[in-house]
Amino acid sequence: MPHKQFDRTLLNIKPLDERIHDLDLTIMKRPGDSIELLDKPRIGELAQAIVKARESDAAVILMMGAHMIRAGNGPLIADLMRQGLITHVAMNGAGAIHDFELALIGQTCESVARYISEGQFGLWHETARLNDYAKVAAESGHGFGETLGRIFEEEKLPNRDASVLAAGHRFNVPVTVHVAIGQDIIHEHANCDGAATGAASYADFLIFTESVCNLERGVFMNYGTAVMGPEVYLKALAMARNVAHQRGESITDFTTAVFDLVPLEDEDVTREAPRGTPGYFFRPWKTILVRTVADGGTSIYVQGDHARTFPTLFHHLVA
Repeated sequence: MPHKQFDRTLLNIKPLDERIHDLDLTIMKRPGDSIELLDKPRIGELAQAIVKARESDAAVILMMGAHMIRAGNGPLIADLMRQGLITHVAMNGAGAIHDFELALIGQTCESVARYISEGQFGLWHETARLNDYAKVAAESGHGFGETLGRIFEEEKLPNRDASVLAAGHRFNVPVTVHVAIGQDIIHEHANCDGAATGAASYADFLIFTESVCNLERGVFMNYGTAVMGPEVYLKALAMARNVAHQRGESITDFTTAVFDLVPLEDEDVTREAPRGTPGYFFRPWKTILVRTVADGGTSIYVQGDHARTFPTLFHHLVA
């Protein structure tokens, strides 16, 4: 007999207007806003690498965790997509959730401490619409991210101008969503179809891999994702290099950049941390900054809060 499964129909799902939100649209940073610049010379170096990459028509890929959205960087990311300075944005499932909630109601982010105590965390009716959109993506064979962006635009979500996913549709820039089943609040809901979510997100993985095929002389940035980003990038790069080698080509000359809070700026990030030390297990370091650029690439590490590091990068790029 199969093991007993939880009955999701027993859940009490509440509307979003009953949720207390921690963030709203006042967090948004927009082109033209005054920016408190960080004194980080390597951000300027990265900006130069991005401009050079686009002059060579190479990929500039931004891989990010959800905090990039929560830090209000959506409009800045969208503007760089509009300008052709970012050619692909990849995010985790939580990033898509925050992007959607901000576009829909102008608010997002619930207190885990508050709502887990009463068993209400994540159980909000409107957010679960993303599960229905995953089914649309799976049925069409399209990626999760491109489907979300198209729907946000078609449904004219009130704050879609701040949405990275909607910007992807407007500017024809791939935005991919890389989901881990069971990791996101929408997976709690009865309308979640794991097969559809998997199909939609796997299509996004293949779209991401196609972008990585154009990474020679390009730039790959990893903003605040310690596991999803390095691991998805690693597999995609292996696939892209496999095909390139068969063609007598290479994908070795590119720049990688990691932005995170881990204090590595005094370390030689071009060499792996010793095995067994805590730094060795920080995947962005050994995977993105060392192993995947060992054959000729360049790596950059910047420590800091995304609410300041990304606006600083934006300033350097538009300047």
